[in-house]
Amino acid sequence: MTAGREHASVVIFDGTCNLCNGAVNFIIKRDPQARFLFTPSQSEIAGKFARRHKIQESFDETFVLIKGNECFYRSDAALEIASQLTGGWRYLQILRLVPSGLRDWFYALLAKHRYALFGKRDLCMIPSEDVARRFVT
Repeated sequence: MTAGREHASVVIFDGTCNLCNGAVNFIIKRDPQARFLFTPSQSEIAGKFARRHKIQESFDETFVLIKGNECFYRSDAALEIASQLTGGWRYLQILRLVPSGLRDWFYALLAKHRYALFGKRDLCMIPSEDVARRFVT
């Protein structure tokens, strides 16, 4: 990453999943300070992040948030992201009272059926010019 971006949090997402692409667009609209950068799990840079941070998780059914030296997965990643978005999204932190195993069970259920429910693209999303700077390549 270039200077000034090395301290940003990075979201690794499934670039062919319509739900995941929608989540990225949702985050971008509610992150005016550009705290989050993005890279599709299919990218070479995602593999580099996985090796650098010793990520053992498969990107197949989760997205990953890398924040500093910490990695967040599944519902923990979603809640950590929500905590930094504008609007009332930080109030979702109440869901941390629900055991992560139960939260992640629902997350895994949605992830397993995301293509059937929301569809799939043949190619990773190509960001518009105004948000391209938010993608790590």
